[in-house]
Amino acid sequence: MPDIGASELLLIAVVAILVIGPKDLPLAMRTAGRWIGKMRKLTSHFRTGMDAMIREAEMEEMEKKWAAQNQRIMSEHPDGAPAGAEQTGAYPSGTPAPKASEPSATSDTPGATGADDAAQSGTVTDPASTQGDAPSGKTASGG
Repeated sequence: MPDIGASELLLIAVVAILVIGPKDLPLAMRTAGRWIGKMRKLTSHFRTGMDAMIREAEMEEMEKKWAAQNQRIMSEHPDGAPAGAEQTGAYPSGTPAPKASEPSATSDTPGATGADDAAQSGTVTDPASTQGDAPSGKTASGG
């Protein structure tokens, strides 16, 4: 952005008053402000589009790099993990991972109580609300 100091602004203001005149100066300033606003919006839109294009190009480049690295690793170890690789502990060796279509062990566990079902479904009942209907010994006639 151009570096305009106070003396340059004063010179521009004096020339504007002489050329445009004090009567039409506010209208000219409004018009100039609108044009400057439109130019800023346009440059901002352009800059945003360029940034998006640069990010997409960088992502494509990184995806190609990751694909090449993955291909290299897969070609070095075609049977999976290397022989000396340590288990992560997520699943014991020889146990296949559960499939997404299989039900989880918590939903069909025999002996599950209503509290367990409520905890799984996210609903919790207040025990005080179920005890409020007990007779108190008073009758409706007030005696």
